[in-house]
Amino acid sequence: MKHFLFLLLFGFNQLPATPDMRVVSRVVDGDTLWVTRENGPDEKIRLIGIDAHEIRDTPTKKAGFYGKEASAYLRKRLLGKKVRLEYDVRRYDRYRRTLAYVYLPDGTFINAEMVKKGYAIVLTVSPNVKYADKFILCQQEARRNSAGLWGVKIQ
Repeated sequence: MKHFLFLLLFGFNQLPATPDMRVVSRVVDGDTLWVTRENGPDEKIRLIGIDAHEIRDTPTKKAGFYGKEASAYLRKRLLGKKVRLEYDVRRYDRYRRTLAYVYLPDGTFINAEMVKKGYAIVLTVSPNVKYADKFILCQQEARRNSAGLWGVKIQ
């Protein structure tokens, strides 16, 4: 009976939530993708904590350095694959995109991988800072190893 009361009072909020598993239906660029919904239209996801340069000019931004490479890498890694989404404090950005950390079934943390391989840089926007320190370490490692955009010599 004591164990039941303990679980009732303290344990239920500690139980893991059901993982939010989705299939990637489209990759927009190196930090934005679409995932399927079980009932309804696909959902646009913006990777939290990172920024990959644009692949084409938009009304607010110019196409950026290493953007096409980042987009191609993310497409190769995720398109058609099942991923797990994890959310932080703020669920949507001002463009109504869902903000998420993305994981492959084997546990690969895609947001961190994009930074570590030099396809994206750290972009921390409060209050979604859960993995900010991890991303900074990944970026330092990418720079040390001249990974991705950090290894390109500009003439």
